[in-house]
Amino acid sequence: MESEILGVMALVIVLSVTAQWIAWRIKLPSILLLLSFGILAGPVTHLIDTEHLLGELLFPVVSLSVAIILFEGGLSLRLDDLRDIGLVFRRLISISVMITWGLTAVFAHLLLNLSWDLSILLGAILIVTGPTVVIPMLNQIRPNARLNNVLRWEGIVIDPIGAVIAVLIFEQIILTEPAPGAAILGVIETIVDGVFIGYVAARVLVEAFRRRWVPEYLQNPVVLMAVLGAFTLSNMLRAESGLLTVTVMGIAMANQRLYDIRHIVEFKENLQVLLISSLFILLGARLNIESLLQLGVGVVIFVVFLMLVIRPLSVMAATWRSDFTFKEKLFISWMAPRGIVAASVASIFSLELIELGRPEADVLVPITFVVIIVTVAVYGLTAGRLAQMMGLVQENAQGVLFVGAHGWARKLALNLKKAGFKVILADSSAFNVEQAHNDGLRAYHRDVLTDSIMDEVDFSGIGHVLSLTPNDEVNSLASLHFKDVFDSHSIYQLAHPDEKENPDVVQSRFGGQTLFGSDITYEKLSLSFSTGAKLYTVDVVDVEQFSSKLDQFIPLFVITPTKELLIWTADEPPILQVDQTVIGILNEEDEGLFDRSETAFTPMPGVLTSIINDAMDKMDTDDSNDNDKHPVTDTSL
Repeated sequence: MESEILGVMALVIVLSVTAQWIAWRIKLPSILLLLSFGILAGPVTHLIDTEHLLGELLFPVVSLSVAIILFEGGLSLRLDDLRDIGLVFRRLISISVMITWGLTAVFAHLLLNLSWDLSILLGAILIVTGPTVVIPMLNQIRPNARLNNVLRWEGIVIDPIGAVIAVLIFEQIILTEPAPGAAILGVIETIVDGVFIGYVAARVLVEAFRRRWVPEYLQNPVVLMAVLGAFTLSNMLRAESGLLTVTVMGIAMANQRLYDIRHIVEFKENLQVLLISSLFILLGARLNIESLLQLGVGVVIFVVFLMLVIRPLSVMAATWRSDFTFKEKLFISWMAPRGIVAASVASIFSLELIELGRPEADVLVPITFVVIIVTVAVYGLTAGRLAQMMGLVQENAQGVLFVGAHGWARKLALNLKKAGFKVILADSSAFNVEQAHNDGLRAYHRDVLTDSIMDEVDFSGIGHVLSLTPNDEVNSLASLHFKDVFDSHSIYQLAHPDEKENPDVVQSRFGGQTLFGSDITYEKLSLSFSTGAKLYTVDVVDVEQFSSKLDQFIPLFVITPTKELLIWTADEPPILQVDQTVIGILNEEDEGLFDRSETAFTPMPGVLTSIINDAMDKMDTDDSNDNDKHPVTDTSL
């Protein structure tokens, strides 16, 4: 018996990870493969029997897992993102929720022959859109910043809202005499309990970490303990208010300015992947194929109405008289896949209603799973192409992501910003990021090698990645990391010190294109700037004459008359043409190389300031992993 359960648990993990890996390889939404694997292992082959494996523990385990997932989602939300989308977002979680709920209930009653109470409950369950599906889709599609922010916020915040409404409807169903007044009071109590407990829990954690009451190696377990504790306490006070609690808790921790939570985000990110995968396998294994087949064509028509009528109407109401374009409204209308919260809530309520003598409630689960499968498949396979057709994806983005925010990297970023290009910087050093903020640059205190950066950094308008850290392995790994998001021809890194003598170094195997020149290393650039080198902007008047000066002038960037940014590389430098502008480095002794008519001198700190800045950068690079060395500030602008 024990070995059998152990084998099934191991099988769940194997199937979960395998499905995620295959989905990554073939560029499909992972939820499709996870559900497919779950159905194959459950009702088809009977390899996994969830009732036998977990019994009554199944749904408590599901609930706690969903709590962790929503907390991790809250950690990715920044209040600054609401500046441009606040009105539409508020409507999406209020007006749109009511429209979706009401129309879904009506169509469920008419097309699926459900009783009115079950139709209203199903409408509440299907309010939610799945952040576990929406966010990976957004990362792959890369729509503009406004679309990315509004869909990300909606996907995460609407989950607890839908779950709370579903709980209130469930409570009214099981009462012998429904009490609408009590339901309204329940909504208020849920909001108050959820917001208060979530915020207080977040503040207590931050203060405990800031005051060093918890050692760093225990911080992730303590956060996990606090999330589960706050979730359970909130649910004890008010059923399902825990989902709102953990979401608020995540948002509060993500937007505080007192303590760096980057290591917590990384831990929760890894835990979330395993939890989501395992949950879909387990819930898929519970699906009753016979109930699914008995639904008939009515469920297909129901899903079509859900996608083509209900979602567009709710989005049009939310974006009415807003500055969103028609194409943007259309894209939002075509991005509403359901996910793990809908599946788990439907499973829990269906089982409880059956136990209470409502056997017809067993259709809630197969209907919900059909909605999940169809919406994920259709949106996942078509939303990216739709965004490209409507021009909502910036395919010719010219902005630059700088991996590294040390002194001379900030100088390069400032020059490109002055030239009109969007620039963002990412660095694991809090000091470097703070200096970038002081220079007026947008910078993130993030480890670029973690997947969380894909969720937390706004890549809209960014078309180039420049890895400029002093560590060649980090540069190479960063280049590899971003190849899933950016075209490989748009990823660059500094030359390895031994690259000319040893072409088999790690960069040559899988890194980005070599920046500037095969002998232009981090050490050489640092030395040049510390000894007085400055950045010059030169207009190309005579190509031949300009080319003759390249032995003394180190070209970095070329700006075309059409404002296209070209990166100078060792293997394929841009072909120079008249009327182009070149940004490059000129040593102090060569300042007379160009005529004043050709150059626009870019003032930078003098020699002494450069030496001091580079020395501080070096010190901070050595100590970047020690939070005690520098005060940590909010890392996103």
